[in-house]
Amino acid sequence: MFLTGNAQQTDSSYKKRALETSEIDLLFSYYDQDGQNAAVTGGEGTEELTDATSAIVLRLPMNEDDILTVDVGLSAYTSASSSNVNPLDGNSLNVSPFDASSGESRKDQLVHINPSYRHSADDRNAIWSANAYFSNEYDYNSVGFGGSYTRLFNEKNTELSIAAQVYLDNWNPQYPIELREGFFDDRITGNGVYSPNFQEFDNTNRNSYALSLSFSQILGKRWQGSLFVDFVSQNGLLSTPFQRVYFSNTEDFFIDDFQLADDVERLPDSRFKIPLGGRLNVFISDALVLRTYYRFYWDDWGIVSHTANLEVPVKLNDKFTLYPLYRYYTQTAADYFYQKEAALSTFEFYTSDHDLSAYDAHQYGLGFRYTDIFTKAAILSFGLKTIDVRFNQYDRSDGLNAFIISLGTTFIGN
Repeated sequence: MFLTGNAQQTDSSYKKRALETSEIDLLFSYYDQDGQNAAVTGGEGTEELTDATSAIVLRLPMNEDDILTVDVGLSAYTSASSSNVNPLDGNSLNVSPFDASSGESRKDQLVHINPSYRHSADDRNAIWSANAYFSNEYDYNSVGFGGSYTRLFNEKNTELSIAAQVYLDNWNPQYPIELREGFFDDRITGNGVYSPNFQEFDNTNRNSYALSLSFSQILGKRWQGSLFVDFVSQNGLLSTPFQRVYFSNTEDFFIDDFQLADDVERLPDSRFKIPLGGRLNVFISDALVLRTYYRFYWDDWGIVSHTANLEVPVKLNDKFTLYPLYRYYTQTAADYFYQKEAALSTFEFYTSDHDLSAYDAHQYGLGFRYTDIFTKAAILSFGLKTIDVRFNQYDRSDGLNAFIISLGTTFIGN
């Protein structure tokens, strides 16, 4: 009998799969904020908002080289600020920018789906990806698509990436109630007749184009760094149609304590942004890592910002990791930002949105991660791999305060 020895030899064509088995991420977050500078009411008024977001991310290995990822999510929010697009809806008592309307405009939902496909070369030194994005809410919908290419060199110690993304969005403008055709209310008080010089926006499209470049390098046994730069161009309706503006050279009109709009914000129909920065990770020991991040941002609306971030994961044992976080942010004001009743009606562009004002912000966070490399706990045919819980507190110098609690779990197929 003749026997071959092939069964005892190593198959030189073997390659590690890009993803060994299916994975599922279950994500949930709860966000709460408060402040007194709502853009909906011209820079003064309640900014109370709560948002609950849930998402499922499914990663499927299609074969040895390809991975399909599908991200589906739902965000439901209640906003005292946006409720005052129509402050008269559901209110029977005194109308005020510091109180929420009880009407339907106080809440909304955003649904999104983000599928992507990734292909790795046989030697795993090149990765191509393509993605799409769809989202919808009551007054806004978005369609996006893009792709990326990553190349690894130097025994995978060096990585270069280029990515491009396009978003083609459309507004369904919801103007403040008093600026809509046919509005009348016999409770209006003021000197003269309320008759704002308001025109609706002709163009309701907003398009965004982004090109991203990144470079990553392992600098030694304990050091790893990366650099990145993005080029972002936007055009179309970049104003938010329901954000009021009050002028200093026009008469004031009120219903109860609620001031009626002189106009909505008017911003240029183009914007160019350049964020650039880097990361540096230092592995102090098996139990301690320093993760640092810095970003510089510039745009042609006059905003310059700096972001610095420090995260310190502390590995308590094989399963538990604690990671405190601190982030500092500062920015200059946009050229078109004006406090309430500071802009003139003769200006071409104006906004009282404090997100475009000058401010500093501090964020403090604490995270906790549980990892089970043996996936002992299971749901159906999926074993539990990780649980992540995070809490972040955000404080801004203009009085906006917020916190977010997030929970993430990852399951892998057995």
